[in-house]
Amino acid sequence: MGCLDEGNGEIENGVSIGCGEVGFEEEAKPDIAAIEEAVKVLLLGLGEDINREGLRKTPLRVAKALREGTRGYRQKVKDIVEGALFPEAGLENNRIGHAGGAGGLVIVRDLDLYSYCESCLLPFQIKCHVGYVPSGQRVVGLSKLSRVADVFAKRLQEPQRLADEVCSALYQGIKPAGVALVLQCTHIHFPDIESVFLESSQQAWLKTLVLSGSGIFDDRNADVWSDFFCLLKFKGIEIEKVHLRGSSDQWWCPSLSALSAKVSSKTVPVNPAMVTSVSSILKSLGEDSSRKELTGTPGRFVKWLLNFQSIDMDVKLNGSLSGGIDSFDPDREVNFKDRQIHCELNLPFWSQCEHHILPFHGVVHIGYFISEGFDPIAKSLVQSIVHFYGFKLQVQERLTRQIAETIAPLLLGGHVIVVVEASHTCMISRGIEKFGSSTATVAVLGHFSTDLAAKAMFFQSVASATTSRGQ
Repeated sequence: MGCLDEGNGEIENGVSIGCGEVGFEEEAKPDIAAIEEAVKVLLLGLGEDINREGLRKTPLRVAKALREGTRGYRQKVKDIVEGALFPEAGLENNRIGHAGGAGGLVIVRDLDLYSYCESCLLPFQIKCHVGYVPSGQRVVGLSKLSRVADVFAKRLQEPQRLADEVCSALYQGIKPAGVALVLQCTHIHFPDIESVFLESSQQAWLKTLVLSGSGIFDDRNADVWSDFFCLLKFKGIEIEKVHLRGSSDQWWCPSLSALSAKVSSKTVPVNPAMVTSVSSILKSLGEDSSRKELTGTPGRFVKWLLNFQSIDMDVKLNGSLSGGIDSFDPDREVNFKDRQIHCELNLPFWSQCEHHILPFHGVVHIGYFISEGFDPIAKSLVQSIVHFYGFKLQVQERLTRQIAETIAPLLLGGHVIVVVEASHTCMISRGIEKFGSSTATVAVLGHFSTDLAAKAMFFQSVASATTSRGQ
């Protein structure tokens, strides 16, 4: 399956990778059960049947994923750092500058982390770059820099506080001359069904960059920061826009943006029972739901989730089909030599994995035959079909098939091919942590299943579009 829901992975077996925990401890069982019950309330609020095959194990999967994704509440930095400090000759007290050895700047770049946004409970990705200048003639095992950062990432977070907490913990635990931290954070866009139907070109990710420093890095204008940035540039990492506290860019989570508030002003009030359930989940994870940063979080998460409620939406195909659609005629002879392949590429979509209640998103590519003298299907109609099936609790394989089967009746003979490319947050937030991975699924109907040349031509168009999209 596209979200690897039934695999024997780390979390499905109850093993927490890299945190020293094996299995779910006895005291966690009541929390797991409480989260399961809360998830059932959320699913029922979406109009779903919690006993249908795809959802029967979803509450347990969600509970395990959330416990794994917030394991930092149950970890201590002291336990990680102690025993990982090693003697190393280096900077002497009477020397000036960095003399090499333990006295020089040490940087670990490109640490992949993820966290849950405290404003909306959606997971976000982090590229972490951490550096320190050792003192006291001792260095720390480099893996511990990553593990300390992960402790704080595995809590409900926002980027600047995360950077400050990691920086402070390393400074206190290692006692170096200074610690520097740069985080490149990427948050999934926060569209709702109304806004995407009105505007199909919305961006999929929102990004921010924050930094934090202690000791000799306290001064943002210090020369040592220049050294740090230069070493990042060796890897092609450009430090352009830094999000500073007190700046006009007050919010990084799109659920708090003015645009999101404007769009959501027309939506109906959220289900109180669902909001209460999310609050109980926060409590089960070890958070204080009354903390001021979390007071609106349950409502914002429910608002996101309600985009995917099980309702019968009217796509209104009939009004869009007039004028030139190459519609099905069983008596009409088909000559594929006289037909061209029409492609609609890079159509965006958002969806929610029904196995883990985690978002996945990506693009859809569609190809079909069209005869001379006939117009292609209106792109707006094709995009509406994609959104119609995207805004549901889904699995990618089903989404791909449903798009193909809906478009096929609009075409002579139903000859259509659909490719869906998607990134699944369940691939990073369930202990698997496969950053940058993506899933591609294909549905082929009619002539495309036997015409290898036509299929190859379509795939070449997709490859060209994917290359241009990445530039």
